[in-house]
Amino acid sequence: MRFSLLNSALLLLAVTTQSVQAGPLAYAVCQAGYSAVVVACYSAAGFTFGTVTAGAAIPIALVKCNAAYGACQAACATAALFAPTP
Repeated sequence: MRFSLLNSALLLLAVTTQSVQAGPLAYAVCQAGYSAVVVACYSAAGFTFGTVTAGAAIPIALVKCNAAYGACQAACATAALFAPTP
């Protein structure tokens, strides 16, 4: 079997364009990872994530956990959600 220049170019194109990131799946993995981190942050502060309501008496450690969690959520949305999907 002889390969023509066109067949070689198509084969090269097919081989080099196979690396595509899965946007929604990458977003879900990113969200799950950061959720585990915020649970650990709350636990280190002596609280359980999801049981503390935000108010004036919230400890500063939880404010920092929440701020870091929000920044991570935003990073996930910009990095993983807009990745190209196959």
